[in-house]
Amino acid sequence: MNSHRILSWTPAAIVFDCDGTLMDTERHWQDARELAMDDYGVRPGAEFAERSKGLHYTECGRLMAAEAGRPELGERLTTALLGHFLDLVARHPQTMPGARELVENAAKFAPLAVASNCPREVVESCLGTAGLRDHFDHIVVPDESNRPKPHPDVYLTAARYCHAAPAETLAVEDSECGVSAAVAAGMRVMGVGPWPGEEVAARVDLWVGSLDEPHVFEWAGERVARRLAV
Repeated sequence: MNSHRILSWTPAAIVFDCDGTLMDTERHWQDARELAMDDYGVRPGAEFAERSKGLHYTECGRLMAAEAGRPELGERLTTALLGHFLDLVARHPQTMPGARELVENAAKFAPLAVASNCPREVVESCLGTAGLRDHFDHIVVPDESNRPKPHPDVYLTAARYCHAAPAETLAVEDSECGVSAAVAAGMRVMGVGPWPGEEVAARVDLWVGSLDEPHVFEWAGERVARRLAV
């Protein structure tokens, strides 16, 4: 990792993932996957949770169907997955540690966007409930012109909307799928969450256990101070 490429640098824009990065919703996706699979009697293998993390929910639906050996269930499992997730996140919205503080500070020195594999209504709802929506200039999700992560499309579009070159943009990600997308987009990457292993960590510029680590808070605070001093 090259932490100095983050901690000694001021990005022209910052693009955040949502699930597991800003919002503690990965647990909701995990619970929703389990509920959807229970609906159809699917029993996943031991590594299913890790393989499904960060995937677009439609890809996850197909993966669950493949896990069951019943590809014809893909559409129904996808619908069940999204329904269970929306119910869970509406009842238990929660920001990740340090996310609120980092977003509030970062918005004072750089344009912000979200690049997520979640449906737009999910991202809008999560950020709105958390009181963070107004800090973001743009939300980019997969659509007809943007393929889902691990393709780089949502990150490239977010940078373009923020009028920033990808190389001058910071991506904040928590999953291997998202890291792959941000790296492919040519961005510098801050990874966050439990240690992902050497292979994934080697692809990012900085990996932190959470966004409330002191050096992350200090980095953002220094850039706010510089902007206010201009």
